Amino acid sequence: MTGQPKRYCVIGAGSSGICSAKTILDAGGNVTIYERTDQIGGTWVYTDEVGNDRYGLPVHTSMYEGLKTNLPKEIMGFPGYEMPAQPASYVPWHEVLQFIRDYSAHYDVTRRIAFEHLVEEVRPASDGTDGWSVTVRQLTSGLRTTERFDFVLVCNGHYHTPAIPTNPGGECFLGKQLHSHDYRKSDIFRDQLVLVIGAGPSGTDLTLEAAKMAKTVYFSHHVPEKLKQLTFPSNVLQVPDVLRILPECVEFVDGSQHPVSVIFYCTGYRYSFPFLHPDCGVQVDDNWVRPLYKHVLNINHPTMAFIGLPFYVCATLMFELQARFCVTFYGGRLSMPDRAEMMSDHDREMNGRWSKGLKKRQAHMMGAEYQGEYYQSLAHRAQIEPIPKVMTDMHIDSGRRKKEDLQNYRNDVYRIVDENTFVKYDISEVVCASNELTVESHSS
Repeated sequence: MTGQPKRYCVIGAGSSGICSAKTILDAGGNVTIYERTDQIGGTWVYTDEVGNDRYGLPVHTSMYEGLKTNLPKEIMGFPGYEMPAQPASYVPWHEVLQFIRDYSAHYDVTRRIAFEHLVEEVRPASDGTDGWSVTVRQLTSGLRTTERFDFVLVCNGHYHTPAIPTNPGGECFLGKQLHSHDYRKSDIFRDQLVLVIGAGPSGTDLTLEAAKMAKTVYFSHHVPEKLKQLTFPSNVLQVPDVLRILPECVEFVDGSQHPVSVIFYCTGYRYSFPFLHPDCGVQVDDNWVRPLYKHVLNINHPTMAFIGLPFYVCATLMFELQARFCVTFYGGRLSMPDRAEMMSDHDREMNGRWSKGLKKRQAHMMGAEYQGEYYQSLAHRAQIEPIPKVMTDMHIDSGRRKKEDLQNYRNDVYRIVDENTFVKYDISEVVCASNELTVESHSS
């Protein structure tokens, strides 16, 4: 009926789904969020479960017991709703989880979530419109229903489907093999000879985790020399790529061999959208999701959007910016870009990346080189407020500090001065100053 609010389907109740739903509600849309688990939080939810859950589905979360954020909390809030103040900038996972839940409750999003609803299929509606047919299964009852929506926002994250390399001999290894997705507690490494494969954010952090308990950790990677300058504990030895796996040891490409009892794959994740019907017109090629306009809109069917694909970003702020970008067009404030504009923009950006030697798996990588320009392009095209420059600057500084001092960078404390400026302290300075203020207060 004319005048009725547009219907939005949001897939996933992690931070990207929750803030997308809040943005939709602000614009007067009608939103349903389908969440396959029984709680809010996505990748920030901790469970001891690994493998499959009680419904026979792969456990979604990759959270481990001792995780602290690798970004300062000052860039992990949302516009108008910041993470709670406290001395530290790098906080435990459970504080982030509580923050997401508080945010959802504050903006009345939680009651829009259909928990334990698995999205089984999304396909273009058969009524000749630009809408969508979404089939879901209620996991507790097994009941399947199909609903029609005007827009679909895919917010299922990308830290749930492990990417595990195939190494010659892996099937004959006598020790334990696991991916970081299934890692929960460091006790499994006690007195072991551990091989960590992969030098991304999880690889470096989990090398430190393993080193707390292991006899020796072999850290295998093929990254630039600057990573080799990182200072690790004395029981960590950096080694090159794996050549082959033997029953009780591993041979590396330089010809060296080391005895190993645990192989720990920190080799990232595959972007996976098993619910998308081929008629959705989206392909995933070595983690390159295409064709997308500005890494968000499905060019073949622009009423479908993907929130949160880019990585090495100010994640929550980017989720919110992408959601506002979508709602600007979906809500009718601006006309949807035409296909020619979207394809031209897509081809220009991708060709620029390929010309710099980037691989398909880096199609959505941002980092220091790309993220500032990316945020500005979203804001400019949709005529909306951008992410303040200070946030990008803190993100870049945090990444630089991690490379300089892997073991201690989380002692840094960031404070925002204005939209362009931040200051940084050591945690000991902040705690000391706080104690002095307390003493002075008590004295007076």
